[in-house]
Amino acid sequence: MAVQTSEKPSTVDEYLAGFDGLAAQRLAELRRICRESAPDAEETMKWNQPAYVHECGVILFMFSGHARHANIVFTPTTREHFHVELAGYRTGKGSVQLIYEHELPEAFLRRMIEHRIQEHEDHGISWM
Repeated sequence: MAVQTSEKPSTVDEYLAGFDGLAAQRLAELRRICRESAPDAEETMKWNQPAYVHECGVILFMFSGHARHANIVFTPTTREHFHVELAGYRTGKGSVQLIYEHELPEAFLRRMIEHRIQEHEDHGISWM
């Protein structure tokens, strides 16, 4: 569950401090996966959400926390690349919902992050 604050976070640490319980645990796990999977990306805040940015300035992916789930957002092309494996997930244009009560699919998320980095570096696919 999110802790309500009136201030917008300026860092990822501040953003994560706005959550407690299982939400805080899952978001911390998601952050670890993102940082380990994209060690060269800059971790920053974009649109009040944690974002991972390529050294050239292109957003690679982002995540956000909500009342019952986290969202991780890639490009629509990355989400589409994994559409078969995502059949059991709620998805949006480039987003994937990760329900807090479920374990994070770490290996799957790492593959998606790797694909997103590669699609940008090898094919120039930018952000949405």
